[in-house]
Amino acid sequence: MANEKPRTAIVIGAGAGGIAISARLAKAGLKVTVLEKNDFTGGRCSIFRSKAGFRFDQGPSLLLLPNLFRETFADFGTTLEAEGVELLQCFPNYDIWFSDGAVFRSSTDTAAMKREIEKWEGPDGFQRYLNWLAEAHGHYEISLQHVLHRNFTNHAQLADPTFVAPTIALHPLESIWSRTTRYFWSDRLRRVFTFATMYMGMSPYDAPSTYSLLQYTELAEGIWYPKGGFQTILAAIERIGRRLGVQYRLNTPVAKVLTGGPDGKTATGVLLESGEKLEADLVIVNADLVYAYNNLFPQESENKSVGPTITPYAKDLSKREASCSSISFYWSFSKKIPELGTHNIFLADEYKESFDAIFKRHTLPSDPSFYINVPSRVDPTAAPPDKDAVICLIPVGHLSATHPASSWPSLVASAKKAVLATVEKRTGLKNLESLIMEETINSPPEWQAKFNLDRGAILGLSHSFFNVLSFRPRTRAKGVRNAYFVGASTHPGTGVPIVLAGAKITAEQILGDKKMEVPWVPLREWKGDVQAKQGNEKRGGRLDLVKRPLWTDDWNLFLWSVIGLLGGVVVFLAGPAAWGNGGFVGDW
Repeated sequence: MANEKPRTAIVIGAGAGGIAISARLAKAGLKVTVLEKNDFTGGRCSIFRSKAGFRFDQGPSLLLLPNLFRETFADFGTTLEAEGVELLQCFPNYDIWFSDGAVFRSSTDTAAMKREIEKWEGPDGFQRYLNWLAEAHGHYEISLQHVLHRNFTNHAQLADPTFVAPTIALHPLESIWSRTTRYFWSDRLRRVFTFATMYMGMSPYDAPSTYSLLQYTELAEGIWYPKGGFQTILAAIERIGRRLGVQYRLNTPVAKVLTGGPDGKTATGVLLESGEKLEADLVIVNADLVYAYNNLFPQESENKSVGPTITPYAKDLSKREASCSSISFYWSFSKKIPELGTHNIFLADEYKESFDAIFKRHTLPSDPSFYINVPSRVDPTAAPPDKDAVICLIPVGHLSATHPASSWPSLVASAKKAVLATVEKRTGLKNLESLIMEETINSPPEWQAKFNLDRGAILGLSHSFFNVLSFRPRTRAKGVRNAYFVGASTHPGTGVPIVLAGAKITAEQILGDKKMEVPWVPLREWKGDVQAKQGNEKRGGRLDLVKRPLWTDDWNLFLWSVIGLLGGVVVFLAGPAAWGNGGFVGDW
């Protein structure tokens, strides 16, 4: 098999990563079968409908980093628009509600942001905001080029000068909170520009400063929502895969990854929970990585040739820092709630304490911060006429010894009470609970049961310093040949656009290992100009020539540098003798 090109592949899991990599491998000529334990595709990006006709996104409800989505479709020779995906911009980005009644409105409108910033930080606050934005832009561009479009297969890559030099500017050793305090001097705005670390399931007091790129993309590129729900993006990629021959088998849970070969360390297929065995040349795992190493791969007692390698590593992964979980309420409201925008952030008054409760004590904060999404505000198809679909997500700790599954029903009840009381107090709304027609709830035990998420951590492993780049579990499986990973807990990390980038990384690694041609623009050649490639504009003439000038910031600085240089040359040519009596100075 080592010298033969693979013909078949099995992908375990039909989440974002599984759907994307299956289509990529099919485009490369493999016969791909996707196995999904649930009766729907999309994983945490799935949607569901209530009995009354309300539509809810089970997981992500806002689209960031749109160019990473466009890149995926461009690699298949198509576009989002051509595949029937319509992106709706959410404007403003957020209403951020504070306990003192103040509301900060985050927006891509620069003039509006200037007013908002200066209201809280004075006339010079906007300049500091622009400086922060410039730094965050650097984090964004460097991350795209050197992290999200590069695989890390060994620690030596971290010492590569071509990687070290640019990534120093990512400020990876500073927390996003400490870095933000350099630019924003009020606690209010420090909170406004750090809460987005929750997208990574981390506290702003621990998350590397690099992740300011998330709020940068919101402010520079906007927040978007796919009409019809977030899953429409994955459904479009799934259709592309089916056109390329990908087969999907739903309600098909996998029990084990089978191994064989001379030393028993080569993946040969899978065993289904039904007892059926399926053979394949490659196995790609899109199931939760920690779960897979502990439950799907052979352990020491099952296969001694594989087990000694897998078992200690699987146990180590179970001890690694995980992201948070959430209590998510999906509410069908009997009337519209115009006081709430599409995206609403309610920040805890005890900001740091709320994160300590989540990440140190793994529980529900007594004063929780939470996010409320009203998809029907931007996409009326999410709810019946004159009604609203409302999703409330409260970040909480993951399952732990101190807070096992049995403790969460009472915490869910407390969370609901706290959320409704906070919304009513800050918005002026009354009797919200009486307007809830239907309710569905996901809490840590449900996240674990539905999607086999280790500890119910909704975003997989943490993105702390020693859980990223080459420290993060590799895309090539440890101890088993012809087995690979794609998804939130492997490189490059969590979040739908990041996972889509990861699908490209893993697919190219597989094709490179098997000496197969990459049928799209390879990562090493990718320049990031997706929109230019897809646009109809004429480009490339002399008017479009991009040429860096000798000076980049200040003409006067350049001019005086030249004058100083010429003066130095004159003095040098005059020689030491010219400085004596009757020489250069005396003549002058």
